[in-house]
Amino acid sequence: MDPLGAKTSIVDVDTIDVWGKTTVPSYLTASGEKAAQLDKESKFVFDKKINDKIAFWQGELTQLNATAIVNTTNESMTDRSPLSEAIFHKAGPELKQEVRKNVKVCKTGDAKLTKAYNLPSRYVIHTVGPRYNTKYQTAAESALYNCYRNIMQIVREMHLSSLGLCCVHSTRRSYPPEEGAHIALRTVRRFLEHYGEEMEKIIFVVTGNEEPVYSRLLPLYFPRNREEEEYAQQHLPDDIGNEFGEPIIKERAIRITVNPTLRRSLEESIEEDEAGPREEGLAEELLTDVAVGRHAFAHMEADHDKARAMKIQGKPSIEADREGDKRRYSRLVKRAKREDLTQIAALRCLYHSGYDKKGHPIILFIAKNFHYSQVDLEKAILYLIHIMDPLVSQRYVVIYLHTNSTRDNQPGMKFLKEVYRLVDERYRLNLHAFYVVHPTFWSRILTWFFTTFTASNIKDKVKMVHGIEYLYSQINPDQLDIPPFALDYDLKINGARYYIPSSDISDEIGEEL
Repeated sequence: MDPLGAKTSIVDVDTIDVWGKTTVPSYLTASGEKAAQLDKESKFVFDKKINDKIAFWQGELTQLNATAIVNTTNESMTDRSPLSEAIFHKAGPELKQEVRKNVKVCKTGDAKLTKAYNLPSRYVIHTVGPRYNTKYQTAAESALYNCYRNIMQIVREMHLSSLGLCCVHSTRRSYPPEEGAHIALRTVRRFLEHYGEEMEKIIFVVTGNEEPVYSRLLPLYFPRNREEEEYAQQHLPDDIGNEFGEPIIKERAIRITVNPTLRRSLEESIEEDEAGPREEGLAEELLTDVAVGRHAFAHMEADHDKARAMKIQGKPSIEADREGDKRRYSRLVKRAKREDLTQIAALRCLYHSGYDKKGHPIILFIAKNFHYSQVDLEKAILYLIHIMDPLVSQRYVVIYLHTNSTRDNQPGMKFLKEVYRLVDERYRLNLHAFYVVHPTFWSRILTWFFTTFTASNIKDKVKMVHGIEYLYSQINPDQLDIPPFALDYDLKINGARYYIPSSDISDEIGEEL
């Protein structure tokens, strides 16, 4: 078929047979020593509900009437592969305009959502798969996992009911088809185990040489009966990733721990940073995190013990988790109303300042006024909820003033992670922009670290701002209640500047992490 051909018939996802209803071949039953090995718990159990949510289809992705389809592209969104060209051609010029105006760039491992326009689907999720080089195999595996993981995260956040998922791993980028398929299949399987109640159907769309690879590997991750599950136990690779399908790279922690050059270069960077006050404490914490390998690439959090307990009790784990999160947050909101938080309020480190030009409420955080080691952190969290809960049901903006802050003003990574875990989902979904004003070298590193490994779904919303006046393109000055010391510092480092009302902050000075 000509990828740029004209009219083609539309294929409805409901007409494609689900995997659970396809024919299962006969398997020989293991015996003896092999059978004894199979007594242990299966890594991918037979699950009819999951099998009824996936399908395997060899066809033209642009014909699929799914809620969303996936486009593999390059970082500049100008890939000339047959699939990408077909998607843009059949979607019409509006897709190219949206990409140029709103998306612009998609980094390797990331995923971006656009409308589908003239395609049968409603949305297109664009992602950039990695180039494969045996020298950098671990980096390629992690990047490919991030592609599939970020695609599924968009599906979850946008409540998309069906997805046409093509092979992100491409032979055009030298990625071995079988190795890429293992990552794709196990990542989708783990996603459905955790969040499957929210999805109706995921269609693995394959073409050409991809078909025999997927036909062979699908039974390993989605066994259709007990015999196939037993077969899968015998043929699964040793590396099946963690509980979310993410590649486990045991060597990484050892390599970084014994690499004095990396640690020394980071430590020297602390000493040489003249952009602002030294932040040795946070830097040391980051070095420790890296050394012991605490981070995982953009993991999706879940309480697995709780999920298993709920499953035993016959309760859907996802709904139970959601209900638990809501109850916990609701209790915190009630406590925030009852507690005496006047001491935290008196610090004037967090307050509602005004509204930007689009009517989004603005929350200011003044780092210099927050003394991490001296305040009651539990009350600090309650105060944050007290201020922000009434505002986060709509799009909102956070301005973080890093101005003249010191080590004592910087909360630890553990504290930041705990706050991020405790707050309601609205905080993440409705965040319009997070501006870091007067960043230093280490505040950049730590922000990158946090938004990459803990809060990846807000990473694109975080912008580094070198001067207060640059906010004026988005926010009228009278809506910014900036402390005098920050204005004085800004004048000192930037001098007197003219207000540029028409500039776009992301184009003029915004530097996206």
